[in-house]
Amino acid sequence: MLSLTSVQISAFIGTFWWPFCRIMGAFMIMPFLGNNYIPVTVRILLAVSISALIAPLLPPVPQVDAISFQALILAVEQLLVGFMLALFLSIMIHVMTLFGAMMSMQMGLSMAVMNDPSSGGSNPLLGLWFMLYGTLLFLALDGHLVAIGVLVDSFKLWPIGMGVFELPLMSLIARFAWIFAAAFMLALPAILAMLVVNLTFGVLSRAAPSLNVFALGFPMSMLMGLLCVFFSFSGLPSRYSDLCLDALSAMYQFIGGAI
Repeated sequence: MLSLTSVQISAFIGTFWWPFCRIMGAFMIMPFLGNNYIPVTVRILLAVSISALIAPLLPPVPQVDAISFQALILAVEQLLVGFMLALFLSIMIHVMTLFGAMMSMQMGLSMAVMNDPSSGGSNPLLGLWFMLYGTLLFLALDGHLVAIGVLVDSFKLWPIGMGVFELPLMSLIARFAWIFAAAFMLALPAILAMLVVNLTFGVLSRAAPSLNVFALGFPMSMLMGLLCVFFSFSGLPSRYSDLCLDALSAMYQFIGGAI
């Protein structure tokens, strides 16, 4: 007759439960998978499937009672590790949102705001458009598959039970400064072009005070902004692929991986 002890049952549950917590923590905010349009059931089933596939390949997990307070702490740690890993990718996607917001301000479209149900807030129209473009480009580059691969490798590079505070948290905080630098780098050509347009109309307003510069300047700024948006798509995929590679590399190095 088959008999199992509580220790064996706890070990069996922990083999699947700890990887599930880390993967589910990443799927909460990972681009596309963390979107509110993706049902929670799909995310849970995907996390359970990946956990079941990689469980036999993982290093030994800590032997902790599944219903103890220590097990709760360990589950929270795995959620935080997965959350922080996926945060690198979430910051990368929001580079495009900030890029669109900068262009909207220069074009005079900052008042054109669209409600975004996926984030629960309001974003500039171009910001939402570029965010969708960045998400599709990330999927086209198979970035989601690379991210899941890094997440699976994290169990070997940063085994379960290593804790959270030993991670290089300052590198994660530095990414919040990186988002502004990356968005400004993408928007710099359009900002300079719009600055030339605004300077031109400033000179016209001084040379011909009777000219209604506001009636003429707004549509011209809008037209120049649309041209900047059109021409920005020529070099945006290559630059954004570099940003994706940088974000995935930072995500891999965060858990002790060597590039």
